[in-house]
Amino acid sequence: MTDPWVALEPGADPVERVRVLRQAHETFTTAGTVPRPVRSVVAESWRRSARAGVGPDGTASVEMTDGDLGSYRAEHPLARVMPLFRELMGTFAADGEHLLAVCDAHGRLLWVEGHAATRRRADRMNFVAGARWSESAVGTNAPGTAVAVGRPVQVFAAEHFMRRVQPWTCAAAPVHDPRTGYVLGAVDITGGDRLAHPHSLGFVQAVARAAEAQLALSAPRRCEQAALLSALGRDEAELTLDGRRLRLSRRHSEILVLLSRRPQGLSGDELLCALYADESVTPVTLRAELARLRRLLGPELLASRPYRLTAAVESDVTVVERRLEAGSLTTAVKAYTGPLLPGSQAPAVGRLRERLAGGLRTALIAHRDPDLLADWAHAPWGEDDIEVWRALAALRPTPPVRARLTALEAELGAPSGRSPARPRGATYLQRPRP
Repeated sequence: MTDPWVALEPGADPVERVRVLRQAHETFTTAGTVPRPVRSVVAESWRRSARAGVGPDGTASVEMTDGDLGSYRAEHPLARVMPLFRELMGTFAADGEHLLAVCDAHGRLLWVEGHAATRRRADRMNFVAGARWSESAVGTNAPGTAVAVGRPVQVFAAEHFMRRVQPWTCAAAPVHDPRTGYVLGAVDITGGDRLAHPHSLGFVQAVARAAEAQLALSAPRRCEQAALLSALGRDEAELTLDGRRLRLSRRHSEILVLLSRRPQGLSGDELLCALYADESVTPVTLRAELARLRRLLGPELLASRPYRLTAAVESDVTVVERRLEAGSLTTAVKAYTGPLLPGSQAPAVGRLRERLAGGLRTALIAHRDPDLLADWAHAPWGEDDIEVWRALAALRPTPPVRARLTALEAELGAPSGRSPARPRGATYLQRPRP
């Protein structure tokens, strides 16, 4: 094979190739070895699928339907390029009896469109919007493998890990955020053996690049007057104001977080109670802090009697809360870059920090998404989160996960299956950002 990412070389006999692949798949699922004719990208994907506990006779699960799916899609960045996908691929999919599919970065299908009869066939294996098609859920497949390896990939017939998917062929390419480089998801073309051609792989790659170009052009520009507050995962918040980036002191960070959540303002006594656990702190101390903050921000932004912000300040805390309330758990977790002002001892900030982290953790454990749980467990603030590790171990009992859970239970003195009591107000802290 000249190009390991192309499933079938021009001139190759697809029938013979299918026969060889089925034998190889049977050998792998029974003996755990991959015969030589299998492409390296497929062999590595089969091994990852087996390590994730995927069975060859399984099926995809539908995780989102109706309103939840609609709100999640509406907020997803790839919604902005769906008209482009339809323009470039819609007719090709319909005329060729194929399907156009788009998934998110976790392999969840967001849109599945195309030829009506082909869609009905695909419905029978849950290749539908809202279903999880990540490698860790259903094994080797083009959209799931594309987001796993971060590059275009083609999967032909019995190269699919699950047997019920083996009559299909698909090609997919990841779509990256043009600003951050992170994978947003993948665009996929799925159908029959005719897609096992180098042109289909080049086609989806070109469409993905066009989407990235359009995302770069359509990215909303920040208004110069917008005030943006970043306070998650850092002890000193950063305020972007009129094009300037201001690094705030710890106390000023706490004040802005609290005032940004109370447009009507806070009285001096309310702010004093919210900021200081020590009752001996006098109003004079608070007034001095506010005077310094007003000099930094300008008198036009910080008013008094009551203390309030005269312009809307968008914080990363409210972004996470809004997405969580909308049921968009994946985007909420993505926006959560760590605990709110982790070093703050201000009572009101501590309560907000606990409420935000607790809401996310509760939603993650209830949602039972192994990828999202793993992201949280391996983050600095989740390394010792025994409840999340237990939830992850129940869904993905790999040796590293079980070993980490055993070590945590021993370290925290918690019997297996029971969580140690945490002191009121305890939180999972992120290491300070540089």
